[in-house]
Amino acid sequence: MARRTKGISSAKSARRKARKKKGAIQARKKKEFTYRGYTLDELQAMPLNDLLPLLPSRARRTFKRGLNIEQERFMTRFRKGKDPIRTHHRAMIIIPEMVGRNIHVYNGKEFKVVEVKPEMIGHYLGEFSPTRGSVTHSGPGVGATRSSKYMPLK
Repeated sequence: MARRTKGISSAKSARRKARKKKGAIQARKKKEFTYRGYTLDELQAMPLNDLLPLLPSRARRTFKRGLNIEQERFMTRFRKGKDPIRTHHRAMIIIPEMVGRNIHVYNGKEFKVVEVKPEMIGHYLGEFSPTRGSVTHSGPGVGATRSSKYMPLK
């Protein structure tokens, strides 16, 4: 059995230390966003007809059929540039020109702020404004059960 002497390190531990030092020096690069192989700048420069084959099938079909009157009105208001935009149109598909803007989407009770990010392209506005919240229950109220009538004498 070989004994190690103090101060002498093995080749394996030296390599491990070098790897650790190298990893600590290099900062991790932020990955650039791409959607189906295209950067955000390329997507924003594309006309809608070139963008359509990249979108999911349901979104592609919606744009091929044409937007309805309310959706067209929303897009004209959006392009005018008044920020933020309030809308009830949860079925509007997010396209690259919407990225970076705030849109207030109605969820049936209030307008929720949706900050459009590049990862949202191809999704609907309604997906980011939930209509149902989580319910938190508290304890039973006074008179709710027989046991709740008991009041300790202190």
